[in-house]
Order: sequence, then structure tokens, then C-alpha cells
Amino acid sequence: ATAAALGLLPLGKTQSPESLLDIAARKVAEKWPFQRVEERFERIPEPVQRRIVYWSFPRSEREICMYSSFNTGAEDPAAPGGAAG
Repeated sequence: ATAAALGLLPLGKTQSPESLLDIAARKVAEKWPFQRVEERFERIPEPVQRRIVYWSFPRSEREICMYSSFNTGAEDPAAPGGAAG
């Protein structure tokens, strides 16, 4: 019996497994910043680089908002009394 017939998948939808490249790139992106990967390895094939970069970006709207409003605690140099360059 197929998964669709068992009601596990919507009719007309099939599910393909994630590629080994995507699995590996996602795991690397979860553990290390891309800059560290570039420094550590001399030659990284371009398709691998693209997938690591892809998985390095946040996926959820909440994470995107969190990173886009990241505050380092330093004063804004453009604000009055801010640190001068």
C-alpha cells in the first residue's frame, strides 16, 4: 500500500528525501560560521559553498526579526554623545 493510500500524504503529493549535500550543509551551518569554514578548508566546491550559505540564514520570521534587530550594546556613533570614529 502506498503512503497516500494509507492517508499519510495528501493525494497527488509525493515526498522525496533530503539530499546528502543539504543534510551535510545544514549541519555545518548549524555549528560553524561560514567564515570559519572558509578559513579551515582550502578548497570548497561551489555547490557546497552555496548550500552552506543557504542554510546559514535564519528560516523563521522570529529568527529573522531577532537577528535584524541585534544590538551589540555599543552606543550608536551617529547619536549625540555616541562614540566618535
